Amino acid sequence: MQERVFGRLGWSVGEIGYGMWGLAGWTGNDDAETAAALERSVQLGCNFFDTAWGYGEGLSERILGALLKRHAGKRLFAATKIPPKNFQWPSQRGFKLEDCFPPDHIREYTEKSLDNLGVETIDLQQFHVWEDDWADDESWQRAVDDLKSQGMIRAVGVSVNRWEPANVLRTLRTGLVDAVQVIYNIFDQAPEDELFPLCRELNIAVIARVPFDEGTLTGTLTKETTWPEGDWRNTYFVPENLAQSVDRAEALRPLIPAGMTMPEMALRFILEEPTVSTIIPGMRKVRHVEANIAASDGQRLPPDLVKQLRNHRWDRTPTSWSQ
Repeated sequence: MQERVFGRLGWSVGEIGYGMWGLAGWTGNDDAETAAALERSVQLGCNFFDTAWGYGEGLSERILGALLKRHAGKRLFAATKIPPKNFQWPSQRGFKLEDCFPPDHIREYTEKSLDNLGVETIDLQQFHVWEDDWADDESWQRAVDDLKSQGMIRAVGVSVNRWEPANVLRTLRTGLVDAVQVIYNIFDQAPEDELFPLCRELNIAVIARVPFDEGTLTGTLTKETTWPEGDWRNTYFVPENLAQSVDRAEALRPLIPAGMTMPEMALRFILEEPTVSTIIPGMRKVRHVEANIAASDGQRLPPDLVKQLRNHRWDRTPTSWSQ
């Protein structure tokens, strides 16, 4: 596992982190399999774990807490997120900060996360949704300053709404945000336009999420793919989205180098971007852990392939199903 510096915080984190939404918010989980996958990730050098209270109402945090306890002697970084008080994902234009992140709510859910994780200090506490109109509101600024000064958190992050990478730029310029989490993959290249240059300027860490476009870039979906009732993917892969996503994934197949899989190519494309501090794919099986971490070997994609992949940029705007 190769490591990168996590922005101005200076942490050395593995290029492949662990996204933990799928361990609590998706169907088809097996507790023993989950535990084995997490253990294997630590063995292979994974040291950055991203969770949220919203993933199973604290279940994912508790799973991470158990891992941290089992590896108390290792430096594993725990990142979590405060849910919006109105429990609406994503936020919408016009939402007020006091309806999403009033100071008492920020503290309450930080305390819940501390308890679930079983730690005295959270490495990275993130806002799970955001509106840049809230940037200059002193209420959230004072709240996170208090959490830091009281030793409850080490750093502050923002998770940017899907397909809105510029909806955080003013907030980053406040100097109070240490990390930004954003969707970035072969299709979603828009963060390169404005967000990444500002992160480089301010030395803000970048967490690349959804590297496989919720599964599209694994190359395993078809236009007939369905999921069990209650699985979040049923509400995201509505027919018009599933069909387009599969078509675009199929268009990538001729570009996959011999001996490489589509998921590996997807991860290596992201690793070509030096602004990215770590990638957080969801990993529920040991074989996924091993395959994903193997992509962090310091080897580069051929420049001509990177150029071809850039032509597959897919600019999308938020919709009723994009969440």
